[in-house]
Amino acid sequence: MKNRTHKLSRRQFLQRSAAIVALTVVPRHVLGGPGQTPPSETVGAALIGCGGRGPGTFKHLQQELNAVMLAQCDVRWLDRADNKTVYTDFRRVLERKDIDAVAIATPPHWHALISIAAMQAGKDVLCEKPMTRFIAEGRAVAEAEKRYGRIFQIGTFGRFGVSKNPAEILKRKIMKSGLLKNCPGVLVHSGGFKIKQWSGLVNARPEPVPKSLDWGMYCGPAPLRPYHPHRVGGTHRGYWDYEGGGLTDMSQHYFDPVTWTYGKDDTAPVEVEVFAPPAHPEVCGMWGWIELRYADGFTIVCDGREWGPPYERKKARGISLDDLDEESRKKLAAMPDPEPLRSFGEAVRTRKPAGGNAEAAHRTVTILHLANIAIRVGRKIKFDPVKEVIVGDEEANRLVNLPMRAPWHL
Repeated sequence: MKNRTHKLSRRQFLQRSAAIVALTVVPRHVLGGPGQTPPSETVGAALIGCGGRGPGTFKHLQQELNAVMLAQCDVRWLDRADNKTVYTDFRRVLERKDIDAVAIATPPHWHALISIAAMQAGKDVLCEKPMTRFIAEGRAVAEAEKRYGRIFQIGTFGRFGVSKNPAEILKRKIMKSGLLKNCPGVLVHSGGFKIKQWSGLVNARPEPVPKSLDWGMYCGPAPLRPYHPHRVGGTHRGYWDYEGGGLTDMSQHYFDPVTWTYGKDDTAPVEVEVFAPPAHPEVCGMWGWIELRYADGFTIVCDGREWGPPYERKKARGISLDDLDEESRKKLAAMPDPEPLRSFGEAVRTRKPAGGNAEAAHRTVTILHLANIAIRVGRKIKFDPVKEVIVGDEEANRLVNLPMRAPWHL
């Protein structure tokens, strides 16, 4: 019997070859499929700042991503750093080519510099709130996000909830439409700012630096003050060097959904007035209330409820279709709903901006920085949201772009 020769088409040859490789050589996890994630879809990740918020921040990074922690970094780990998985200098982490994304949970005076360096190194960033320590840092982070084409998400997620609420979507459409020429809206947030809880200590006596802590690296771009344990851990929030009291600790949560709902992701308040006692130059302290007015009249009020008389100057007032005439309502009805917000995981996969991207997060935290500047100088301030400078008050304007301790700089 003669041997028969069969000619295979190129397609048949490739199909048979793939089947043989799949059965005899390639492990199932490499091919992917249900319950299996191929290495090409695994995100190498690191946590920078491993204190109280660290694990939670990294958990958020892992949502919707197959992210594996390859490194951890904390300035309090001098006694356990091994230069393989545990570091005390974030720059060594960013040098690693196997790390694709970082979760940043350091005190806020480090947020901007590490975020910028990470994006410059080709990493995507999930950063804890508040986004920055002062206004100019936020602009630098937003520019870095665009320049390096990376994904940035601030670690607060309230805007994702309101973006699915029909009533909040309607408010945003009204505000973004330009049909409401003079906004009567007043949003009053009362209490929950942890003002007293996150006030700093005045005249605290210096103590020896723990052997496990790199105090110089902890201070970083902030002034090198004498060490005191109250400046480390959660109580760091009580010092202007590192954060801005309970206001910045809590309020990016409170106002991030507000800036989305009321269409303020690309602007900032133009006038800020506060009621507060004289502020200490180094230590965050008490305040009574804060009013922040936008150019269109929309006003945000922070009613502290922990110092001074109750706030009574303005009443809360929402916005609705009743604020538009009939012709404007018809125009509004023809407008599409806003695009759904992307989570960090979806943004990483699609390479499209996350819902809490750097520009949006910067505009929200600017609200808080402006409030603290008005508290620190003790008077009403006016802000140009395009140039991002305080108008007619040089002392206040110096707090928009604070100097950094050498060699650190934006």
